[in-house]
Amino acid sequence: MKRIQTPSKPVRRGWKRRAGRAPRPRPRNMLFSENLKIALRALRANKMRSVLTILGIVIGVATVVALLSIGEGATASITSQIQSGGSNLLTISPGRMQAGPAALSGGSQQASHLYYADYQLLDRALTTNISDIVPVYQASYTVKFGSESFSAPTVGVMEAHKEVRSFEMADGRFITEGDNKSQTLVAVLGSSVAEDLFGELSPIGKIISINGLKFQVVGVLEAKGSSIGSPDENIFIPIETGYNKLFGESAVYNGRKTVNNILVSVTDEKNMDTVSATVEYMLRRSHELKTSDELDFNVMNQSDTLETLNTVTQTLTIFLGAIAGISLLVGGIGIMNIMLVSVTERTKEIGLRKAVGATKNQILTQLLIETFTLSLLCGVVGILLGVGIALAFSVSGLISSVITANSILLAFFFALIIGIFFGLYPAFRAANLHPMVALRYE
Repeated sequence: MKRIQTPSKPVRRGWKRRAGRAPRPRPRNMLFSENLKIALRALRANKMRSVLTILGIVIGVATVVALLSIGEGATASITSQIQSGGSNLLTISPGRMQAGPAALSGGSQQASHLYYADYQLLDRALTTNISDIVPVYQASYTVKFGSESFSAPTVGVMEAHKEVRSFEMADGRFITEGDNKSQTLVAVLGSSVAEDLFGELSPIGKIISINGLKFQVVGVLEAKGSSIGSPDENIFIPIETGYNKLFGESAVYNGRKTVNNILVSVTDEKNMDTVSATVEYMLRRSHELKTSDELDFNVMNQSDTLETLNTVTQTLTIFLGAIAGISLLVGGIGIMNIMLVSVTERTKEIGLRKAVGATKNQILTQLLIETFTLSLLCGVVGILLGVGIALAFSVSGLISSVITANSILLAFFFALIIGIFFGLYPAFRAANLHPMVALRYE
C-alpha cells in the first residue's frame, strides 16, 4: 500500500518556543531607589511650585507639634504649681452662695462661714491618717517701710503652715508656736513683698507697719514664682496676734472667730477620700445640717482639682490641635493639586513608558513614591519648625513647653497619611491612562 505524505506546513520563526529554550524575561519592576531619584528630579524641576505645595502641610505639622508641646508644658506647669502648694492637701472653705437680689444682679456672696471652732473640732477628731491641720485667716492691709507703701494680703497662720504648704525659707525663720502663744508682733514676708519694701537690703530685724501696727520681720520665704496660691505676695503673721491685735471685728461673726480656710495634710493619697468623708461628717454635725440640707462648706481634694485642671488643658490642647489639623487637610489638597498638574504635564511620558512595557502597578508605584517623598519632606521640615517654635516659647518665658516623642510621631504620621491619601487619585488616574490616548495628548 502506497503511503501518501502530506506536505508539512511551514513553521514561522518564533511561532513556537523550542524545547529547552528559556522563557523571555518580563520587564522588571523599577527599584525603589530609581523611583526615588525620579521623584526628586521631578520636585527639583519645579522648585517654587514644590515649595508652595508643601507649605500647607509644613505649617500644619509645625502647628500640631508646637501646640501639643505647649499643651503638655501647660499641664506639667499646672501640676507642679498645685503640688508645690503641699502634697495630699485637703482645703476646707465656706461653700454656700447667697441667693436673692445679689444673685439676680449678677453677683453673689458667701452666706456661710467657717469658724476657728471648726478647726479646733477637726484638730481633736482627726487623729489618724493626717500629719497636720491648720486654720488660715487672710485680709488685705496697707504695709509700709520708709517711703514704700502698698496693700498686701496679710495671712494669719500657725507654725505647721510651713510644712503643710511646703514653704522654704530664704532667710530667717517662720512663725513659731511661741509666737502664737505670746501673740508677738512678728512677720514673715513673701519674696516679692520683701523685694518691693527693701530692695537689696536685708529685711531681717527691720520694723514694718501693717495697718499702723509695728511688726518685726523675722523671715523671708523662697520665691515660688507665678503659681496658684503663690505666697510671694503675702505677709504671714501669728494667727493669734492677728485675732487680738490686727483683724478686729472683720474676723468675727456672731461673736465667733472666723477663718477663710482650714488646711488638712493627709499622710497618704490613698486616705484622701476617707479623711474627706470624716471632715464632711464632723462639720455637718457641727453646723447642725440634716442629711437633706445643702452643705455650707466645700472640701476640696487636691487630686480632684489637679484632675479637673488637667482635663481642661487637655481639652484645649485637642481643640487647638484639631484647628491645626485643618492646615494639614489644606496642605493635602495642595499635594493633590500639584500631583494632578504633574500627571497632566507628563502624560506623554507616561504613555511612552506604558507603550514600551511599563505596567499599571509600576506607574502607580512611581507616582505614589513621589507623593510619599513630598509628604516626607513636609513632615521633616514641619517637625523642625514646630520644635523651634516650642523652644522659642520656652526661652522667651511666655509659657513652658514639653516636646514629647508622641507629638512628633503623631504629626509626622498624619503628614504621611494625608499626603499619600490625597496623592492616590492622581496616581490612579495616571496608571489608568491608555497608551495611545496618552501619546496623542497635546
